Amino acid sequence: MSTAERETAAHRPPGIVQGVRDSLIDLGDVVLNTVESVGDIVLFGARTVRWTVTRLPNAETLLVSLYQIGVRSLPVVALTGTFIGMVLAVQAYYQFRTFGMETRLGAMINLSMYRELGPVLAATMLAGRIGSSIAAELGTMRVTEQIDALESLGANPLRYLVAPRLLACLLMIPALTIMAMLMGVAGGAYYCIYVYDVDSFFYFNNANEAAGAWDVWYGVIKSFFFGGAIAIISCYRGFNCDPGAEGVGRASTIAFVQSFVVILVMDLGLSIMLDNIYFLVWPEEAM
Repeated sequence: MSTAERETAAHRPPGIVQGVRDSLIDLGDVVLNTVESVGDIVLFGARTVRWTVTRLPNAETLLVSLYQIGVRSLPVVALTGTFIGMVLAVQAYYQFRTFGMETRLGAMINLSMYRELGPVLAATMLAGRIGSSIAAELGTMRVTEQIDALESLGANPLRYLVAPRLLACLLMIPALTIMAMLMGVAGGAYYCIYVYDVDSFFYFNNANEAAGAWDVWYGVIKSFFFGGAIAIISCYRGFNCDPGAEGVGRASTIAFVQSFVVILVMDLGLSIMLDNIYFLVWPEEAM
């Protein structure tokens, strides 16, 4: 083959077979990288849990984390919960009124807030406000070699940096979830009763009959898993961020995106598991 023919072949678009082969290779690389990343995060989480269980974090460090993660997140969670409850009322009122069931709005709003929207809303707010912050903070410490300095001094960074944040997320997200539930229920009730003039007696009576203590626990149990996932993913991304300001920013963004996706996947799995447990304990309710 002459030089001109080789140059022409080099610039010729790849055929269908070559294109499919390249696509499969790229897909394989993505799958392998995803599996490797998930495995690293699981091992990171297992080591962190071991340190958290065997040696409790320093009390002062834990209090700072509890304040930043819990107390400072309360206003934004309460505000968004209130508006979500009112939006539910606005979206559902005309559909319920068509069938003369507007007094059943309370049952729908309360169950939605207890089982799904309360825990998912609180977890999303935590991932966006705290998860990104944790990834950026630990990423900066990694870039400026502060984590390496801790290791050189014989201290375990997982115990001093990750364990307090994990424990704070696990302890505070149930409180944030309950706050989101209460404010969503209050916002929905306010809009239905004072704006749409729904009878308050039948509204609250139907709501109380439809939702019980199990529905609240349903959301609180979910939130516990969401909090652990957010803390582990955010800390992992901070510990393994690329050098420079761009690397820190990318770690913060990836931490939020991965946390949000994991929250939705876990929400589906936990809903199926909790429903099965409920019908296993109370089989008469499944009839």
